[in-house]
Amino acid sequence: MDTAENPPRLRRAISGPMLFAFILGDVLGAGIYALMGVLSESAGGMLWAPLVVALLLALLTAGSYAELVTKYPRAGGAAVFAERAFHSPLLSFLVGFSMLAAGVVSAAGLAIAFSGDYLATFIDVPVIPAAMVFLVLIGLLNARGIRESMGTNLVMTAIELSGLVIVIVVVALFVGGGGGDLGRATQLPDGVGVAGAVLGGAIVAYYSFVGFETSANVIEEVRRPSRVYPRALFGALITAGIVYVLVGVASAAALPSDELQASSGPLLAVVEATGMSVPSWLFSLIALIAVANGALLTMIMASRLAFGMAEQGLLPSPLGRVLPNRRTPWVAIASTTVVAMLLTLVGDLATLAETVVLLLLLVFISANVSVLVLRRQRVEHEHFRVWTFVPVLGVISCVVLLTQQRPIVWLFAAILLAVGVVLWLTTRRFAGQPVADRVDESPAAV
Repeated sequence: MDTAENPPRLRRAISGPMLFAFILGDVLGAGIYALMGVLSESAGGMLWAPLVVALLLALLTAGSYAELVTKYPRAGGAAVFAERAFHSPLLSFLVGFSMLAAGVVSAAGLAIAFSGDYLATFIDVPVIPAAMVFLVLIGLLNARGIRESMGTNLVMTAIELSGLVIVIVVVALFVGGGGGDLGRATQLPDGVGVAGAVLGGAIVAYYSFVGFETSANVIEEVRRPSRVYPRALFGALITAGIVYVLVGVASAAALPSDELQASSGPLLAVVEATGMSVPSWLFSLIALIAVANGALLTMIMASRLAFGMAEQGLLPSPLGRVLPNRRTPWVAIASTTVVAMLLTLVGDLATLAETVVLLLLLVFISANVSVLVLRRQRVEHEHFRVWTFVPVLGVISCVVLLTQQRPIVWLFAAILLAVGVVLWLTTRRFAGQPVADRVDESPAAV
């Protein structure tokens, strides 16, 4: 607990509504604007079904997070839980690094989505250079401060939610006027059964719900975390799920699957297909804001996680340096931004998205097991407690989803984790003590 002798290094500036908006904004911006076409490849017109399954699976692991985060409210998230539960520095590192890698891979994917058809509505520029410039701008805002970033998120979340409402409303009017085809919402790809389509689609759909776990890494900046966190977490996930299902039905009703799959800006294509008087530039702007918001919140998570792992001595100590006035982890922000920029060179949004899911499933297995292991450990403050069967089902669901991953995705994830192991071994050999109370003396302004 924070005391006068042991104050938090990071400013507690996040209220309940701000945390709700943080989680909702990250979840909404992380997939729905970019991946509806990719999801259609697996599920055809039955877009809503994998989204429902993915929501239920996400809620299982979210329950475990609610208990662990309120029990141990420290930056570092899943790495902190693994360290407490398993007492293995290597396992703690791999869990934390999987989370960190998932964050920067996700940001790279979102940067590519930002620089595709949505941006092309305004300016025709090469995708990869535009994605890199975009990530630099996100990094600068992240470094400016958590209050500024969260304030920006509140505005951006309202805008991106309005874009999804536009999709739902204009398609409803379109169908009500005799257009579209609601029957497409039950159509499957040729030669694919219901179970195969739903389970295969759930891999991609799960990416649309990732983001809730990032909130664990800003918990040191949340006011009254034990009370606020569970409400914000479950409220945001359920809100996102309802919106997603409606958008999935609307997308299928407005466009055939092959047309959804052909666009890197699928929701723009949906709106244009209705013929309603919504300017393409306006919806593209909303979509760009939504994707930018997801990238901002993902990079906030990644930088705070790198900061927390540096304080644990799992990553090089310079990543724990904080600007004295802004109190933001500037080295961690700069490092994660550079790595995300390099990952945009992969160029394939589907592969990046599935890699994020694979890495996070490994993290989620660890978190669900950690809940059960740490039940025997007591803390002095009150915290949320989930039913015991929830983390058990959470582990089972993660294992099932892992069996659906493509070999190329496993290879890409294995390469990232191998890099992590090399980094861990190097850190153990050459790093000194963690910099838990060091504040960087370099210039404060960013």
